[in-house]
Amino acid sequence: MLKLFKKPKDKIPKSEIITEPKEPKTPPVSKCGKPLQLDNSRWEASIHPSRRLHKELMSLIKEPPPGSYRGHRKRTAKLIRVSTDYGAEWKINIKGFEGTLYEGEDFQLLFKFNNKYPFDSPEVTFIGSNIPVHPHVYSNGHICLSILTEDWSPALSVQSVCLSIASMLSSCREKKRPPDNTLYVKTCNKNPKKTKWWYHGAYS
Repeated sequence: MLKLFKKPKDKIPKSEIITEPKEPKTPPVSKCGKPLQLDNSRWEASIHPSRRLHKELMSLIKEPPPGSYRGHRKRTAKLIRVSTDYGAEWKINIKGFEGTLYEGEDFQLLFKFNNKYPFDSPEVTFIGSNIPVHPHVYSNGHICLSILTEDWSPALSVQSVCLSIASMLSSCREKKRPPDNTLYVKTCNKNPKKTKWWYHGAYS
């Protein structure tokens, strides 16, 4: 009986397989022939606090935080000093709204910014000889306001903080200090952001 066998194909040993070498990828080049490199400094600059503060400064100069009284817009804040260094400090004068308990009174706010602004909230306190007597304002100038700590958002600004504080003062029905004022002033940290606040009330 005749058996037919297929002749196996000759396999090329792996050691004899020759592959064409891959050409190394060349980085893209610019028009002038220099390799293009990712410049992270531009991205960092785009979120640099000094740029954000400069933008807010221009906005404040153009239109200070307005307040409303009988349907009319009034300028109630005035920027009086600015430092453009890291850890910038701004002092802003605000005036009590007409028709409120603080009508005719002048107050001064101190804003302190660190290099994480606007992702980190500014430190905001009342300073000067006239600290408003208010249920959410301590005699050392510390303010119990949630947007200054846990409710802070990078979308907020100096202007919005001034408006919130002005609204807080305007809504006051009785001039009085917080019930724990004496103890707090004696024991608190100089930085109000380090206080563990317990927020309550309409403007907390």
